Amino acid sequence: MSGIEPESLARWYGRFAPALLLYVRQWLGAAEAEDVVQEVFASLMQQRQPPASVQAWLFRSARHAALNAQRSRRRRTSHEARLAATDAGWFQADPGQAIDAQLAEHTLADLPDEQREVIVLRIWGQLGWQEIADLVGRPTSTVFSRYQSGLQSLRQRLENPCQKPDD
Repeated sequence: MSGIEPESLARWYGRFAPALLLYVRQWLGAAEAEDVVQEVFASLMQQRQPPASVQAWLFRSARHAALNAQRSRRRRTSHEARLAATDAGWFQADPGQAIDAQLAEHTLADLPDEQREVIVLRIWGQLGWQEIADLVGRPTSTVFSRYQSGLQSLRQRLENPCQKPDD
């Protein structure tokens, strides 16, 4: 029997699942990402006691599970093609927002993987610099530098969407 209370699990799910889903979506399609997030919470439920930092544990587990799923998906190229045809965007468009959700999604997707991962972990995952550094296996100074560079690129591209990005 699990040592984690169902109320705690439900609270963590409500708090962290949306950010985890967005985080995992950088590697996987919508359906696969949902599966990975569900598996991570199922794994958490099996723990005898909660990890010291539930948030960091969830993101680390989601990252590993997503990368494993991505490798498996690459081996099934025909399946990937079917998923790509039905894949929804990372963001849901809101007509009242000042930013174009589709443009933001494409701009974020165009960032180098290292920058995009750090931005997603910091903004949507709400992880601290040290937690992100531990998760990606880089010094905090590198993580912070990637974050700043990525945000600068996003600002430039979103403020001037008609300009061709620098190569």
